[in-house]
Amino acid sequence: MKRSIVLAASIALGVIAAALTQLYVSAKDAEVRAQKESINKRYGTIEVLVFAKDIPMGTVLSAGDIEARVAPKLGLRGQAVPAESLRDAVGRKVLLSHEAGEVVFWSDLDGGNPLERGLSADLKPKMRAISINCSGAAAVSGMVRPNDHVDVIGTFAFPGDDGKIRNGDVQTLTILQNVLVLATGQTTAKSRTIEGDPGRGYSTVTLEVSPREAEMLAFAEHMKGRLVLTLRSRTDVTYESELPKVDFEMVKSEMESLNMERQRRLGGR
Repeated sequence: MKRSIVLAASIALGVIAAALTQLYVSAKDAEVRAQKESINKRYGTIEVLVFAKDIPMGTVLSAGDIEARVAPKLGLRGQAVPAESLRDAVGRKVLLSHEAGEVVFWSDLDGGNPLERGLSADLKPKMRAISINCSGAAAVSGMVRPNDHVDVIGTFAFPGDDGKIRNGDVQTLTILQNVLVLATGQTTAKSRTIEGDPGRGYSTVTLEVSPREAEMLAFAEHMKGRLVLTLRSRTDVTYESELPKVDFEMVKSEMESLNMERQRRLGGR
């Protein structure tokens, strides 16, 4: 008899516990739904693309690399890639590495937003766009492209103390290092994405620089110097802090040591 009472009591307690648990879970579900509704009402939501897995820099995205996810609209509209633009994102190169779950922004993709053609939309805050005359061999045989990074080298004829220019007064120096190319001629990364590569013919290159750097480049062009671009690897962010000014005497004195150093590097491969 006692066993029956204990068993019945245990069953009753189990039912009560299950009922209380169900009520707690339902209350939590209702709380979560209320919070979601509050967020939706306050911020709105948008379905955006996120990285489905860790993506290394330079990856050309496939459909399996990205997926749709609902996120708060505030701060994402116009910047994040919406889910309906999946086809515009697939096949595009990622400019930096990203972790799984991160929202995909147009600025993460080579070419940016194809619906925004204005160059000003690509400029970072406090930066400026400036075009320099540069074509042919000076632009690596026309192979410099938007979103590439380059160094800017200038060769100038500096007058002596008497105001006259002699052969020995010509100097070459690196003006800027690791500069982003915004456009070649009228071609930007965005227009290449939309219209395809229009070819290699251009006479100007537009660079992203600071205001002080823009002044230096403007002065260099005014000096009638020759500006040359050297193309960098996209993964190379190094800075050479002690590059010398090169003149005729330096070429004569260091030519042999430079070639010997090159041979040592090649031998060490």
